[in-house]
Amino acid sequence: MSNAKREKGLDLLEQLCGDRDAINSFEPKFLDYTLEHLFGDVWQDDALALQERELVTCTILTALAREPEQRFHFAAARRLGLPREKLAAMITHAAHYAGWPNAVGAFRSLNEVWPEAES
Repeated sequence: MSNAKREKGLDLLEQLCGDRDAINSFEPKFLDYTLEHLFGDVWQDDALALQERELVTCTILTALAREPEQRFHFAAARRLGLPREKLAAMITHAAHYAGWPNAVGAFRSLNEVWPEAES
């Protein structure tokens, strides 16, 4: 992969979580794929705006009940300016298609990184 894609990936990682070193604990090859391919290429496509891409990612993580990753991406959504109400509406909508327990877990994750009182 190219250094340009890696740098784009690092820039996006910083935008999402405020820290370019947030995923340094990944195995080296997986870190390369994450920075260069996922964040340096896939997330850079112009077909979706960054906020839209983040909302889609949060929705998928809700449907799959991936609570640790939800916390990362719900916090990223907040950093990107998505309103908490939009995330709550997405979780409620997803509950009807992905299951109530998945939505309960997603609300638990959302409340951990963005308490309703901070809205």
